[in-house]
Amino acid sequence: MRVPRPLTGPVACAALVRFENCPALLSCSGDEDRTTQSLRRRALSQALAAPTDLTVDLSDLGFADTSLMLDLMMVAARLRQAGRGMRLHGAQPQIQRLIELVGLHRLPGVVVVAPAGAA
Repeated sequence: MRVPRPLTGPVACAALVRFENCPALLSCSGDEDRTTQSLRRRALSQALAAPTDLTVDLSDLGFADTSLMLDLMMVAARLRQAGRGMRLHGAQPQIQRLIELVGLHRLPGVVVVAPAGAA
């Protein structure tokens, strides 16, 4: 059983999901689950306002639960409504399995870029 980490001290202030506007990049790192969901809302809102397609960097994401994938699905759907897409990069094998489990990779406008050397 996974024990949630306490949300105090410097760790609580560190953003696990960050958005940069030029180019539109959403970076996910560390462990993302429902206990950190409120901390990612601002970055997700900023990503929705980006005028271009969104790149999501998952290379530093060690753990995620379905709450992150559902948030990314919502962002992908809203981006598609605005005529934009989402590219997922750098997913580690356990994250790739989660993407496939929830069906994020099958959404229109979502492209999963396989890591170099992946079959």
